[in-house]
Amino acid sequence: MKTTLLAAAVLVAFTGMAHAGTNTFQTVSSNSGPVLAGQNGRTLYTYDQDARDVSACYGPCAANWPPYIANSAAQPFAHYTFVVRTDGQRQWALNGKPLYFRAQDQKPGDTTGQDAAGHWQVARPA
Repeated sequence: MKTTLLAAAVLVAFTGMAHAGTNTFQTVSSNSGPVLAGQNGRTLYTYDQDARDVSACYGPCAANWPPYIANSAAQPFAHYTFVVRTDGQRQWALNGKPLYFRAQDQKPGDTTGQDAAGHWQVARPA
């Protein structure tokens, strides 16, 4: 019995590791329809000035548009990968486009950054 319980616990632990990060994203409703959100429920955005797999948003830009940083256990999956920032942190990306929050968004479904400065777009679920 103890062996069976231990084996089940190990299996659950490894299964969780294999899927780490898959609950990192969610879809939330907004005035402009469904949007991709982080684990905290806040809307995610992409920046038109970013190159594929490269973030161009640092300094004051990153203060207003905080990058969505992956935790150390997160693993890429499906359309979701990482961009390595200049400080070595891994930032989530969707189809190679780095993902950001908008500092002014206060609650799930806020989309205050849509088309901001003509360069920011709400991320849509993959």
